[in-house]
Amino acid sequence: MILEVAILYVKKGFESQFEVDFARAGKYISSIKGYQSHSLKKCVEQNNKYILLVKWDTITSHTIGFRASEAYLKWKELLHHYYEPFPVVEHYETVF
Repeated sequence: MILEVAILYVKKGFESQFEVDFARAGKYISSIKGYQSHSLKKCVEQNNKYILLVKWDTITSHTIGFRASEAYLKWKELLHHYYEPFPVVEHYETVF
């Protein structure tokens, strides 16, 4: 299992609409082969900061399966305009 982690900074004042659109976008990411689950957490100290956690079977499930799909284009259209700056996405595997 691979854990995708992205810290998301949403443009101030757009947090509520981002959360609505993020819920709508969930159907796109969850349709991809190799997808396991995802969650979005909101920072308590900074209202416009979120963390996205996605569990994938393999890293290529995300980097090729999702990012090269039509579903990703719809995800991108719904969400990418909210980010400032654009997030760094990293992948982690369990060590212990």
